[in-house]
Amino acid sequence: MLRTMMTATNTLSQVQQQLDTISSNIANSNTHGYKAQQANFSEMLYQQFKNDEYDRTVRDTPVGIRYGVGAQIGQIQSNQAQGSIQLTERDLDFALTTKNQYFNVLMQNDAGEVRTAYTRNGSFYVSPTEAGIVTLVNSDGYQVADANGQPITFPDDVTQFTMNSDGTLVANYENGTTLTFQLGISSLQKPQVMEKLQGGTYIGLPENLDELGFTQAQVLTDLQGANRQVGIQKGALEMSNVDLSQEMTNLIQAQRSYQFNTRAVTIADQMLGLINGIR
Repeated sequence: MLRTMMTATNTLSQVQQQLDTISSNIANSNTHGYKAQQANFSEMLYQQFKNDEYDRTVRDTPVGIRYGVGAQIGQIQSNQAQGSIQLTERDLDFALTTKNQYFNVLMQNDAGEVRTAYTRNGSFYVSPTEAGIVTLVNSDGYQVADANGQPITFPDDVTQFTMNSDGTLVANYENGTTLTFQLGISSLQKPQVMEKLQGGTYIGLPENLDELGFTQAQVLTDLQGANRQVGIQKGALEMSNVDLSQEMTNLIQAQRSYQFNTRAVTIADQMLGLINGIR
């Protein structure tokens, strides 16, 4: 009974993480640029008892009895499928149409440290920094980086913004002058290595990248230069790629698994009570 309770309780905490992941997906089903997460389970350590060594039957599983100690989440995998495109006709709304390409934004933490974060949400705005000067920010107020990792700033009397096919932002002024900026866009070779940051759409390089056996060049490539290949659409935003029907199916399965394991703990507790009550 103790083994039953340990196995069930080990699995319960992992199923709870799966429920949290599904809940996050459902909550962000209308978040621009959000990529759905999926929890994949793997078996924990088990003990093999070869109690019937003379059994010659061909089986898919090892001969004997296998006592497990539950299941654990082996990986929470990000679904990088393209989301649908929502037309907004707004000058500073941009949708990335190529898989695994991300905008670069400069995220500042409470300690004042700045790190580069990556997002598919291309809803941008202008925010004043000093007299006559504005900077390009996203909907959360984080500065948008250019191809060199620097904030994009320009005079505030812009009349119109246009976008070139290579991701070059053009600020047009009433006197006919223009300023051009290459938006910081990175292509991820190994998106599953990235860690999820605060907010629904932000990811970043993990701090223990060396321990994981990767270099930054192996995980992502910063797209720079005149020949960079960028898939971008002006006046549009990428919607979340969450499939609500699939998420509801996963939610029902996870709830049943949770109920099954809680029932196993209850039955084991009742059996222990019966044993302890024997006189």
